[in-house]
Amino acid sequence: MNKVVLAYSGGLDTSIIAKWLQETYNCEVVTFTADIGQGEEVASARAKAEAMGIKEIYIEDLREEFASDFVFPMFRANAVYEGEYLLGTSIARPLISKRLVEIAEKVGADAISHGATGKGNDQVRFELNAYAINANIQVIAPWREWNLSSRESLMKYAEDHNIEIDYQKQSKKSPYSMDANLLHISYEGDILEDPWQEAEDDMWRWTVSPEEAPDKAEYVEITYEKGDIVAINGKTKTPAEVMEDLNSLAGANGVGRLDLVENRFVGMKSRGCYETPAGTVMLKAHRAIESLTLDREAAHLKDELMPKYAKLVYNGFWFAPEREMMQAAIDATQENVSGVVRVKLYKGNVSVVGRKSDNSLFSEKIATFEDDQGAYDQKDAEGFIKLNALRLRLKSLK
Repeated sequence: MNKVVLAYSGGLDTSIIAKWLQETYNCEVVTFTADIGQGEEVASARAKAEAMGIKEIYIEDLREEFASDFVFPMFRANAVYEGEYLLGTSIARPLISKRLVEIAEKVGADAISHGATGKGNDQVRFELNAYAINANIQVIAPWREWNLSSRESLMKYAEDHNIEIDYQKQSKKSPYSMDANLLHISYEGDILEDPWQEAEDDMWRWTVSPEEAPDKAEYVEITYEKGDIVAINGKTKTPAEVMEDLNSLAGANGVGRLDLVENRFVGMKSRGCYETPAGTVMLKAHRAIESLTLDREAAHLKDELMPKYAKLVYNGFWFAPEREMMQAAIDATQENVSGVVRVKLYKGNVSVVGRKSDNSLFSEKIATFEDDQGAYDQKDAEGFIKLNALRLRLKSLK
C-alpha cells in the first residue's frame, strides 16, 4: 500500500485509524470528510488531520447532493424499513462511498478505508456501494484487523502515538454511539443495549420532549413538484434548505422521535433511538399529496414495491441494478405528484389537515353524499358486485 483514502470524521476513532494505517501499512493517508449536515465535527477535521502529518485533505460540503440525489429519491418511494425506520444512516453511506472511490481514483490511491465496526451494517454499506462503482477497489477495515477492542485500548493507543486527546471533551462526551446528517441523528449503546430501559430525556438533541412542546399547534404548508418538496410556507427552498427548515419546525414541536429494535443485515438484532424530524413530516406529507394525485393501482403497486426498496437501501444496495430499476418506475409515477399539503405539528404528532393540487383526481361531484346530478349511476354497482362475487358464490355452492 502506497496511499489510502480514509473516510475521516475528525473524531478520536478515525484519528486513531489514520495513525494505525500509517504505522501498519507504511502508507500515505488521504483524509476525506463529507459535510452532509452532521454539524460541529466538520470544522475541526482539517486541523486534526494536519496535526497527524496528513498532506492531502478533502473536506466537501455535500449537503445539497445528499438531499437532492439520495434523500429526495428515497422519499419519492415512501421508504420505511421494518415499518418504522426512515433509513437516516443507511442513505448517507452510498454518497460517502461514491466520493471515497472518486477521490481514490483522483489521487492514485491503492485502497479506501472506513471506521465501521465488524458488527454493524455500515461496513457492508460502505463496501457494497464502493464495489458497485469500482469492482477492483481495495478496502481496509481496521476494526476487522486490529486488536483494539475497547475505548480504553483506543485511548491508550492515542496516548502512545501522541494523538491529541481533549480529555475534558472526552469526559463530557455522550455515552452513546451517534451518527448524524441532514435526515437524522441516531443513538446506540450504553443503557440502550437493554431494550427494556427507556431512553433518558437528556439524550435527545434535535427534538423537545412532546410533553414540553408548545401548547399551540403549528401549521406548515409544503409545496410539491413532481414528488419533491420545492417550498415551505410559500418560500422556495433548495432540497437541503427544505430539510433544515423542517428539522427546526418539527423538532421544536417534539416530532420525529423513534425507539426501535431492528434486524441488522449481518444477522443480529439491535436497539437504537432515532430523531428524524424532517423525514417524519416529509413521509406524511408525500403520502398525502400522492393520495390526491396518484392513480389507485399505481399507488398500491408502489406500496408493494416499497418494503423491497427499503430493504435494498438498508442493506447497502443503493447502486444495485434492481434499486435503480425500481427508482425509474417510482419516478415515473411522480409526474403529476404536485400541489400543496398543509400539516399540523402538535406535541410529537404530525397531522395532515389539507391538500390541494391542479392534478387532483378527487372529484367532489362524484364523491358527494348530496345530489350528484347523475355524475355517478348507483345502479352500476349491482353488476360490479355480482361479477366480483361470482367466484365466491361458486365456492359456497360446494
